Amino acid sequence: MHGDGRRLHDGEVVAPDERLSWPLTAGLGVQHVAAMFSATVLVPTATGFPVTSTLLFSGLGTLLFLVVTRNRVPAYLGSSFAFIAPLTAASGETAAAKLGGVLVAGLLLIGVGIAVKALGVRLLESVMPPVVTGAVVLVIGLALVDSATVEFGAQPLIGVVTLALVLGCTLVPRGLLSRVSILVGMVAGWLLAALTGGIDPVKLDRVGAAAWVGLPQLQSPELRPSVILLVIPVVLVLVAENVGHVKAVAAVTGRNLDGNVGDALIANGLATALAGSGGGSGTTTYAENIGVMAISRVYSTATYLVAGLIAVLLSLSPKFGAVIDTVPPGVLGGASLLLYGMIGLVGVRIWQRDGVDFTDPVNLAVVAVAVAAGVGDLTITLGGMTIGGIAWGSIAVVAGHPLLRWLRRLGGGRVSGSRPPG
Repeated sequence: MHGDGRRLHDGEVVAPDERLSWPLTAGLGVQHVAAMFSATVLVPTATGFPVTSTLLFSGLGTLLFLVVTRNRVPAYLGSSFAFIAPLTAASGETAAAKLGGVLVAGLLLIGVGIAVKALGVRLLESVMPPVVTGAVVLVIGLALVDSATVEFGAQPLIGVVTLALVLGCTLVPRGLLSRVSILVGMVAGWLLAALTGGIDPVKLDRVGAAAWVGLPQLQSPELRPSVILLVIPVVLVLVAENVGHVKAVAAVTGRNLDGNVGDALIANGLATALAGSGGGSGTTTYAENIGVMAISRVYSTATYLVAGLIAVLLSLSPKFGAVIDTVPPGVLGGASLLLYGMIGLVGVRIWQRDGVDFTDPVNLAVVAVAVAAGVGDLTITLGGMTIGGIAWGSIAVVAGHPLLRWLRRLGGGRVSGSRPPG
């Protein structure tokens, strides 16, 4: 218990191994659910997987992640956008074949995690030094901003009200109200939308038609090489996302979590393999929830325990899932505009903390290309598979940094470390 569990002073943080009172922890868990929900249900909607099944494995995956990382890495596992492109490219295949691709991706990610855990942090640091992880986090945050601005522009009044309340609750009041600012802003924006007719009537009809209780649709996977080959490149993106997110969590919480990266990769691999075995989308640690932590300054893993349990319960109630699905785009855009921007700045914080030297032309060049590809949403189709900006930005910095360093040394040029000379 952090203090008396009820009161927090300005600037005070709740550590990962601490918690507030259970009612407050439950409220903060609901805030995490609100942050992850729209993105988590978007992936199954785009790939043809059942939403309730994806929610089930998202919640179970989060609980599994907390167990495997021994409650040291506060994170939520939601649907990974990296799977949208290959699974869409495999649209002619059966749902079972797509699940087989998700299963194999999870197993490969487990293998990468075991290698990182066995060979130590030095392997990680050599492959993904601070300049790389900071760039991956920055690309992930800023590449998502476009979706937030589109949603904001669809309902600007609701977006302005939501964003204003989130900022107001974050910056003006003292105490717990500032910790749940995202939830307050989204609820207020939803109420405004309900009063002004800003909620999709089709979604409201679905709420009335949805059953209160219902089991998620489960399905077994089928292994097909044609789908597996499409999904394998996703593993590189998942590794980059997970390492970047763990670095971001470390930067936000002020803790060194390098020793937990292997566990995080294994846990995410297990969660993805579990989803592929039963009918859900592949998972990844969620940047949206890192943004919530950065705003609330409550890093307790207990809030993610609650969020995971709520996701499981939602998967058993189509009615509640339909209600949350009514959150209008203006509300999502208003909250996401701040969250995604803060995620990007976490990447900058990683650079500042580790003193990344941007007078080094290698660092400057590789980050420039990665950020431009990610933020510009560079999209290229190769062999029938469409790869988007986040993937290209991550690949560019992860693969390009060691290659450019090697070429720089080969040409006799100076390659700096993390910190500038002098």
